[in-house]
This record gives sequence, structure tokens and C-alpha cells, in this order.
Amino acid sequence: MIALENISGPEVLHNCSIKDLEHLACQLRTKIINTVSETGGHLAPSLGVVELTLALHSTFHSPRDKIIWDVGHQSYAHKLITGRRENFQYLRQYGGLSGFPKRQESPHDVFDTGHSSTSISAALGMALARDLSKEQYEVIAVIGDGALTGGMAFEALNHAGHLGTHLLVILNDNEMSIASNVGALSAYLSRIRTEPVYSKGKEELESILRKLPSIGDKVFRVADRVKDSLKYLVVPGMLFEELGFTYLGPIDGHNIAIMKKVLERAKRTKGPVLIHVVTKKGKGYKPAELNPNLFHGVGPFDITTGDVLKKPSSPSYTEVFGRKMVELGQRWDKLVAITAAMPNGTGLNYFAEKFPDRFFDVGIAEQHAVTLGAGLAVSGFKPVVAIYSTFLQRAFDQVLHDVCMQNLPVLFAVDRAGLVGEDGETHQGIFDLSFLRPIPNLKIMAPKDEHELDKMLEYGLTLNSPVVIRYPRGTGLGALKLQNWQELEEGKSEIIREGKDIVIFAVGPVVYDCLQAAELLAQKKIQATVVNVRFVKPLDEETIISLAGRAGAVVTVEEHVMAGGFGSAVQEILGRAGLTVKLMQIGLPDEFITQGDVSLLRKKYGLDAEGIYAKIMKYWQEVKKVKAAL
Repeated sequence: MIALENISGPEVLHNCSIKDLEHLACQLRTKIINTVSETGGHLAPSLGVVELTLALHSTFHSPRDKIIWDVGHQSYAHKLITGRRENFQYLRQYGGLSGFPKRQESPHDVFDTGHSSTSISAALGMALARDLSKEQYEVIAVIGDGALTGGMAFEALNHAGHLGTHLLVILNDNEMSIASNVGALSAYLSRIRTEPVYSKGKEELESILRKLPSIGDKVFRVADRVKDSLKYLVVPGMLFEELGFTYLGPIDGHNIAIMKKVLERAKRTKGPVLIHVVTKKGKGYKPAELNPNLFHGVGPFDITTGDVLKKPSSPSYTEVFGRKMVELGQRWDKLVAITAAMPNGTGLNYFAEKFPDRFFDVGIAEQHAVTLGAGLAVSGFKPVVAIYSTFLQRAFDQVLHDVCMQNLPVLFAVDRAGLVGEDGETHQGIFDLSFLRPIPNLKIMAPKDEHELDKMLEYGLTLNSPVVIRYPRGTGLGALKLQNWQELEEGKSEIIREGKDIVIFAVGPVVYDCLQAAELLAQKKIQATVVNVRFVKPLDEETIISLAGRAGAVVTVEEHVMAGGFGSAVQEILGRAGLTVKLMQIGLPDEFITQGDVSLLRKKYGLDAEGIYAKIMKYWQEVKKVKAAL
């Protein structure tokens, strides 16, 4: 029997028997479970496609043949058999393997993924490039049934069917079961529709019917309509057939032998082909099979029990948001909640359970989610669209055109704003301020802690305009209600600490890091004012100009890229006011931020208390030199 340790690349699989591949599938599952139990990761999706991965790599010749994994949640087995087994223990760790396909990591990763519904578009582009270059290779997109709810996937299917370009789309369906009789019938229909004899028979029948005197064309049209009607009754993939694809399936996605036969048949079929495989999410690990949502993306866990190891002492921002939505839903019957396939991830599962009629999960369709909210708002409802920062990028035009241009009261609860850690470049929520800030009518808030998030959500729903509240991933700070709590007022900041030398304007939870940095500065006889900005738009211009003019040294701190972010907004205000104050921006550089523990990344980029202190000390020395020169 072949051992995983002896797999240096996918070419080895071409000489394996079906029994060898089945034995290898067990080894892959063990390796994935053991590793993810320590690193965390997308366990259930990857366990569900182990056999599919082996069938693909033992049938096709990667990297000559191109395999694109939509989203990439399911790519762990692919990584293990394409030369990355020894580094797999560093999955999703800083300096280690990405949790998603990454071109710079391996030639077998032909396209970077991380957001859903992109694979078919990319595959079609590669297939067209192949044909234009007169080359010979296969292009295969592997897309899940969830990702297929994204409109971009259907745009690509429509275009591929229109062009008739040969490519393969594997639809990985992990929601429905498969009955043996349905599978047998589908396999039979798939075979007769793709065999050359069947195609030739159709052509000959058409030729004979059309030659009938006077009535040939009419008879053919009637026969054709009857044929299509029967196909609609017995063929499960007629939607794809109408889009121009040859549909094969559904087939058992855990039966390697059957999959290999269908894949070989698909290679011989002209034009675009869609192969429908049915898999079980979490296959081979009982806790993941029973609770695939929990194990879709999970932290380190105990293999024996399936229990997550790190249990936070404080509630997460997501949980605070979710429970506050239930409280507000009880008070306001016009409150509705919208998510794009992330009820648990956004905390709206609580609201969905309590108010199912006022909860809408639109699937992976962020653009639709935003404009759905606009439609509800224009009809007198109070919609809250809960969405991750990185996914809000996909609906920029809808935010601008459908919500803000009409000044509709849609509230965007933007979760995972800032560094998110192990999911890396594709998921860091570090661009939202830059693309949201220029939009008229939009108000943007950022809470310093979970208590302020609670207050901002309630306050934001009273504003008759579009509102964004951005907050980070992870647990809150355990913040208690402050005795000197300052009520929210539109466009007004909160001065938390007074100092005469430097003023620090901070956005979000980094306010607390800035307070710690101010304590360190005080030990050096440097007194800093710390301001919790609260509103990134509209900014508290009066306070900014007043404090900047008095201190003469200004620092902005944000867990966001500096280009076009909060610091840039402050710079604009100072420039308009004619203040020649030297501004120091502390934030993230002009680059995509890799995966790694959030605390490690904050330290690397100087966004923890010590890093902020060190940068301000360097800046202070420059300020003193300028003052001395004057």
C-alpha cells in the first residue's frame, strides 16, 4: 500500500490502484485532522473532498492541467499531495503555508482564491488563453454549492455556455443526499448523452426527419420539443444544460472509481461540462459530520471530543452584536436583519432564531444583500446588513449607488474590521475606511470596545441615513460600563486622557493601546492627549483643529492601511485649516498582510502599545529638532 510520506507530487498517483487511493484517502484525513486540531482551519470542507482531490490528481496532470479551487477552503488534501506535506504543520501560521491556494507557494496553485464564486471566471479565462495559444491541456474549476449562489458564478456559466469553450466545472454538493437509483439513472443518462454514438444518432435522426416531404421540418420540431420535455422530467441538470453545459451526475463524491470514469468521459466531451458530485462535509470525523458549521472554520480542538480548546472569558464583538440585535428586535418590529451566508459568523443566528420572519440569508450574494436592504429601507423598514469587512468590498457599487445615493437608512454591521489573523491576505479587513470614506451621506463609526459597540448599534439605528459600524474579530476587552460614559453625539469624539505635548487620535480598540503608550510616554515626561475618535465620518473637525493647534504634534493610529484611511482624513482637515503641524500616521503599510496570529502581526507592524510608544518617541525627537531650529 502506498504511504502519504512517499507522495512527493501528484504524478505518483497515476500509477496507483483504486485500493491504493482509498488507503491514501484515510491517511490524508488523519493528517488533516491532526494538523487542524493544533492550528485551526477549514476542517469540514477539506475532509469532504479528499476522494475528489485524489480522483482529480490521478486523472489529470497538474500543473499542466489547471485545477482552480473556488474559495480554497477545501484545498488541504491538494496541498498535501503537491509537495507541501513537510510544511503542512505550519498551516495558517506566520511564515507557513497559506490556508488558501497561493500561486507563490506552488505551481500546482494556478490561481489565488479566498473569496467565493471566482473559479469559473478564472477557469474560462485560462481555457480561452489555451485555445488562443493553440495549446492542449484541461482546465477544471471546483466550486461548492454554496459558492454557486454567488452571481459571479452564474455570469461565468452563462458566458462559458455561450462561447462553447471546453472546460470542466466540478460542482461539489455537500448538502443533498444521493439515492442509489437516482445515481444509477443519472450515470446511464450521462453515458448515453456523452458517447459519440448518441451524438451521431441525434444528427442522423435530424437528417432523416428533415428529408420527409413537406412535413419534415414540422415533425422534427415536434420531436425536438417532446425530447426536451422528457429531458426536463428525468434529467436533474437541465438548468446547466440550458446554459450550454453538458451535465453529468449526480455522482458519489466519495467513490474514487466512479469519479475517475466520469472525469475521463468529461475529457472526451466537447464544450463546457459540469460534473455534479455529492459529498459529505466533515467526512471521516464524526464531530465534523454532526456539526459541519462549527468545523467549517474552527480553532484548535480536542480530537477525541471535538471540543474547541480556547474558550474566551469575555464575549466576542460578534456575540455582543448578535445579542443586541435580539434586544432591539423585541423593541422595534421594523428591524430586519440580512446576511450573506454567514448567520453564525456574524452573530445573526440569535436574531434568526427569535425573529425568523425578519431574518434573510441571501447566500453568497453580497451585492444582492445590500440592495435588498435598500429595498426594505425605502419601504419603511430598518435593515441591518451584517457582513465582514473583506466581503463588503464585493458590494461597493451597491453601497454607493443603491443605498448612499438615495440616503437610505441601512445600517452596515462590518465585522472582522482590521487584522483577522490566520486567514491572511484575502480576509484582512483593512481597506474599508479607504473605500467607504469618500461616499456622501454615509456615517462611519468605530467602537473602542464591546460596550461602545452596543451603544453605537442602538444609536446608529436612530439616524435617518446610511451608517457603518466597523468592529474587530475576536473577544471584547471585558470593558465595564464607564462611570463617566459620554453619550454618543453625531460627529463628536471622546477625549479620554489630557496632555499638553502630543495629541493621539485613535480609531477602534487601538484606543486602549494608545492609552498604554501614553503611560509609557509619561515616564519620559511627555504628556499625551488620547482621543477616541468614534466617528470617522463625519470627523470631529473642531476638536481635531483645536487640539492639533495647541499641541503642535499630532499622531493618528488605526488598524487599517494608511493610504486613504483615517490618518489621511485628519491630514486633509489640517491642510484645509492651514495648520503646518507635522502629522505622524501609524497604521498598516501599502501591502497585503500575510497570515499569522493577530497579536504577532500587531507587534510586527507596531500597532501594539510598545510599538506605538516606540514610533511616537522617534517622532517626538524629530518634532523637538524642528522646534529647536525655529
